[in-house]
Amino acid sequence: MNRVFAILVCIGALLPAGASHAQAPEPLSIVIFGPPSLGAFLPPVIKAQKLDEKNGLAIKFEERTPDAYTAQFNSGEFQLGGSASLLTVGLADIRGVKVTYLFNLFDFWGAVVTSRPDVKTLKDLEGKDVAAAKGTTNWVMFDWFARQLGADTAKFSVINTATPGLIGYALADRAAAVQLWEPAYTTLLSKKSDMKTIDIAIADSWKKFTGSRNIPYLGVAAHVAWAEKNQKLIPKLYAAYKEASEWVTAHPDDASKLILPKGTPDDQKAIAELIRANDRLGMNVQWASDVAKEINLVYAAGKSIAFLPADPAASTIYRAPGK
Repeated sequence: MNRVFAILVCIGALLPAGASHAQAPEPLSIVIFGPPSLGAFLPPVIKAQKLDEKNGLAIKFEERTPDAYTAQFNSGEFQLGGSASLLTVGLADIRGVKVTYLFNLFDFWGAVVTSRPDVKTLKDLEGKDVAAAKGTTNWVMFDWFARQLGADTAKFSVINTATPGLIGYALADRAAAVQLWEPAYTTLLSKKSDMKTIDIAIADSWKKFTGSRNIPYLGVAAHVAWAEKNQKLIPKLYAAYKEASEWVTAHPDDASKLILPKGTPDDQKAIAELIRANDRLGMNVQWASDVAKEINLVYAAGKSIAFLPADPAASTIYRAPGK
């Protein structure tokens, strides 16, 4: 008996540490916009379904306003950003902050809504007030599309607010128009269905400018130094987000309750329908290197309106191992 015990002890000593107990998940801290926002769309699903733990990670999502997000990510206070828009990544690089776009989560879509009968086109907003989250790339991309339609955005009187405030401005009719995107747009229409949406001709203008209909827009970015040091963690992070997007697509009703836990049943139903259609949501999880051509076209659009003063470095488009 003692001999058997001794043999078992010897075998146990020879086994690698990981064989005797599960390896502890790797902690990650990711800054994101607060809801309603695309950056806050998948995190509650990742946590509720434990997709981070499944992939060997323990992710802590930290919510910030757009301006605070940009400041704290660019400063390096956060090494990972989950509300990373392409143009802000490109601008950070040009300003000397070495960051890289790891993978895409959502393609671009934005809208302008109004309750005013005298506002029929974007040009009608010249000289009027427009509520917007001016610190976001969605506003910058909207600026580009507005100019393609001949509107002089310099003549808009922009009321800058954080993303959660946009719905309130629209409901209270506190501005001539409000520029916003999903999921705030769907939430707004579920509360005030008679809001008028002004056509900004996204598909036509982009096709004319680029020959493509794909517009990579928002994803997950990291500081280059962090990415180089943590290459083995990045595929795990991608897998967590990819699996979350697949779960959301397969379970839109359940997902809507996680994404909008404090919403009314009508609000949640609207989000579920948004997920099913995916035309405005544009959920499209792909490695940055797989949409590199389209990313460079987004950079070109940013340069054309002088948001980007130069071309961002090639290193802003992360190339996953084996890609």
